Amino acid sequence: MSTTAGRLLALLGLLQSRAEWSGTELADRLDVTDRTVRNDVARLRELGYPVDSVRGPGGRYRLGVGGKLPPLVLDDDEAVAMAVGLRSASAVAGIEESSARALGKLEHVLPERLRRQVAALRDATSAGPVNTSSNVEDPAVDPGLLTELAAAIRDHQGLRCWYREEPREIEPARLVAWQRRWYLVGRDVGSGEWQPFRVDWLELRTPGGRRFVPTDPPIDLTELVVREVARTGWAVHARILVHAPADEVLARINPAVGTVEPVDDRTCVLVTGGDSIETVAVWIGMLGIDFTVREPQRLVEHLAQLSRRYAAAVG
Repeated sequence: MSTTAGRLLALLGLLQSRAEWSGTELADRLDVTDRTVRNDVARLRELGYPVDSVRGPGGRYRLGVGGKLPPLVLDDDEAVAMAVGLRSASAVAGIEESSARALGKLEHVLPERLRRQVAALRDATSAGPVNTSSNVEDPAVDPGLLTELAAAIRDHQGLRCWYREEPREIEPARLVAWQRRWYLVGRDVGSGEWQPFRVDWLELRTPGGRRFVPTDPPIDLTELVVREVARTGWAVHARILVHAPADEVLARINPAVGTVEPVDDRTCVLVTGGDSIETVAVWIGMLGIDFTVREPQRLVEHLAQLSRRYAAAVG
């Protein structure tokens, strides 16, 4: 075998194919030395795969209890990455059921230690409504951090952290993936309020917080993320005067766009935002209703530029 990973896969396949192998037989099949077989068996055990040694000439090996596993060798970050990808794909139209089945199969074949991590991430995660994409680069989130947060949710373990350079203590309740961002939703111990916290703005502190008895939140936590991010969590915020009744605007927008405030029978204000001026301009242009923008000034200037560009395109 050309690589250690490939050899480990082959070794697992052999161990599954029959009840028991001698070290010499495995070495011959893999074209390696007996010592390499012993080292590979030790590596499989480190990864959590139950390989038992059996007394006998040359040493013998077999898979232990719970060891009838497909040859899947993943480290912690790889297992979390696969779980996150499959969980996100379950929100894509047309492959929801197959993605959920694939995630279940992944959990079934992992060793116990990784299975608990992936299960905690699955149980602690939900997804908000999908909306228009953005021209801003996605923030990087450490899979190890997601694992720690999911375990804290599972174990009702409080968190001490820095959040946008401010110290916070949080009782975590849910991870929500929305608009290509990860949010931790929990109760702020200092204020007692339920809040969403962007995971890429969060840095855990050691030691962590105290264990806590979970309480029921006053609102659906995914809905809380959508509402609060629309109000305060965007890089760009705007209040758009829309020349249509509030009910008409509400019927047209995705809940991810923002909130609507009635003004009178013929107008309302759309409170919205996005990762960039360009993204906000796209969203409000998709309304299909006349509107007026007076702030922020950058948005006004960008819309003026767009109007000139579009006029030139049909002139």
